[in-house]
Amino acid sequence: MKKFNYIITALIIGAIAFSCNSSKQIPSKKTDNEQIAKTTVNDTVKITNEELEYEIIIIDPGYVSFLAGQAQPEGFYTQQYMENRNRIYVMNWNQRVMQPQLFDPNLYELQINYDQNIDYGYEVNYKLYNYFIFFQMRYNQRLGPFNVRI
Repeated sequence: MKKFNYIITALIIGAIAFSCNSSKQIPSKKTDNEQIAKTTVNDTVKITNEELEYEIIIIDPGYVSFLAGQAQPEGFYTQQYMENRNRIYVMNWNQRVMQPQLFDPNLYELQINYDQNIDYGYEVNYKLYNYFIFFQMRYNQRLGPFNVRI
């Protein structure tokens, strides 16, 4: 199966490493490994569609909680609204990936292959749109000309 290049996994793994701050309290190795495994399982969003041959994997601590607690519920935005925003966000994201000397390559590791001529459906656009909102808020980035709001 061709995988739709929404695979943000490596990018987000980089973001995980970038966002991990050392704390004063140092847990044991076993606890660290358990915590990493738990975070990876709990903060992974995976969407696949065999028919359209794409796969999206988003791994970022806090994203699942953001979707559940802060993001607008599904149905709040129209699919067209999110598609329009996603096009702008993806375009700016990909430009930043191509300019590692100007933008943190730990945040922008992989390009996103988002074809505006393909109807990915509501769920994909909803989760991608909300990831961009989450990303901008969490890492204090601005991917578009509009203010980030929930």
